[in-house]
Amino acid sequence: MSIPTTSSVERLSPQEIQDRLGVSPVAYLPMGSLEFHGPHLPIGLDALTAHGVCAGAADLTGGVVLPAVYQAVGGEHTAYPWTIMSSSPDAIATLLGETLARLADFGVKRTVILSGHFADGQRDLITRVAERWSERATTMSVVARTLGQAPQPPVAPDHAGRFESLLLHAIDPALVHPEALPDVTHHPAPLGEDPFGADRHRPEHPLHGVFGPDPRRLDRAAAAPLWEHLVGWVAGLATRD
Repeated sequence: MSIPTTSSVERLSPQEIQDRLGVSPVAYLPMGSLEFHGPHLPIGLDALTAHGVCAGAADLTGGVVLPAVYQAVGGEHTAYPWTIMSSSPDAIATLLGETLARLADFGVKRTVILSGHFADGQRDLITRVAERWSERATTMSVVARTLGQAPQPPVAPDHAGRFESLLLHAIDPALVHPEALPDVTHHPAPLGEDPFGADRHRPEHPLHGVFGPDPRRLDRAAAAPLWEHLVGWVAGLATRD
């Protein structure tokens, strides 16, 4: 039996999926939002990073990766340009529950739900889905985390700052454009400001919508260690209770 090298289910036939699950019955379910991340990053960043980390974890553990679910709730960017967010978690919870039920039918023994959108509402949503699943009599276990819950990452989580810019750079550097932000020499962030403060909501702020350390002078050498840390952590979620 030849095991397909790709883990992405949308690129696999049913038999190829079963071949991979026969070796490692693990499924990864990435999630994210369509959300404003400044002019330097794509609106799909949260799902792109979650999927990329899941794909890296599957390279270590085997198993399959589902397409990212671009559905999310919560956060402070719901009214920003090109942010498309649900007002209620209920429909998303139903979708996730139905997906988990089918994965169990297909012989998956462990599913990792990973959300790149880590607002409180999203974390609570996926946590409830996993807890409700665990109350059922089933042969499949489910663990749910957001990237913001990673223990001791080498770069602290943020929104559109260094963390998210570096992580996406590790996955697809062509999508990260710090030069699209106002020039840091002529438009520095206010001295002593809180990088997570409400002032960043002002449209005239040079880092409008960016909550975290200034990504304009990005140390790209920090991308790979961050990526490796997160991939190792998620792979561990698939193999440890």
